[in-house]
Amino acid sequence: MTLADTVALLRRHAARAEPGHEAAMLAEYFPFIAAHPDCLHRTCLEGHLTASAWVVDAARSRVLLTHHRKLDRWLQLGGHVDGEADLLAAALREVREESGLRRARPVSVEIFDVDRHRIPARKTEPEHWHFDVRFLLEADPAETLTVSDESHDVAWVPLAELGRYSPEESLARMVRKTG
Repeated sequence: MTLADTVALLRRHAARAEPGHEAAMLAEYFPFIAAHPDCLHRTCLEGHLTASAWVVDAARSRVLLTHHRKLDRWLQLGGHVDGEADLLAAALREVREESGLRRARPVSVEIFDVDRHRIPARKTEPEHWHFDVRFLLEADPAETLTVSDESHDVAWVPLAELGRYSPEESLARMVRKTG
């Protein structure tokens, strides 16, 4: 898969993006990618593409979240693609690394959601944008979870209780899309 394939995947998602905020964010991806051919690498200091997974159970009643150590927030699993243009493969890798799940599977190869958000400056990195591409995955909650060094915790959360874990609109949007 190439960056051009990723752009084609994003263009297909444009027809399904939630009107309003998601669609507006997605429109920002295309000029950013065109201006930054290195956008798959975290060395692109203005920002970069990232890949995430909205991991749900078969009943679509729970989602797997991680309590991110650096950001101190409950989020979906995901992270840097490190040059990988196959963003679905990168999302699956992040799920394995951050939760220990080995049998999570994509519900579709198409994009589920996108989000663009600022990451605060840290010791060696300036503040920058994450252009996050999210995929819908399904997993068995009975599979053993492990907590990575990047997290405080990993937990299956009932969709109906997500607001107790995070008030973020981007997570609420994915809950709406799950139902």
